[in-house]
Amino acid sequence: MKKPTLHIEEQPTKNILRADIAPLSGYAMVVDGHVKNQLAEQSAAKKAASELLAKFPMLKIEIYDAKAKSRTLIK
Repeated sequence: MKKPTLHIEEQPTKNILRADIAPLSGYAMVVDGHVKNQLAEQSAAKKAASELLAKFPMLKIEIYDAKAKSRTLIK
């Protein structure tokens, strides 16, 4: 009698974003030292950061530029 074999299908790999690793391209919104959102354009990142800062003024929000490897504080 043959034993049944288990076939496991491979799931497609997806790009996993981690909050403790800075992105390699584009811009990211950094909230209180944690990478929260990755965006392609600087204007979109500034707009999202300004909207979040308007709702929660106690947060320290920065925009991280992956190309220049620098952060800009949003006030």
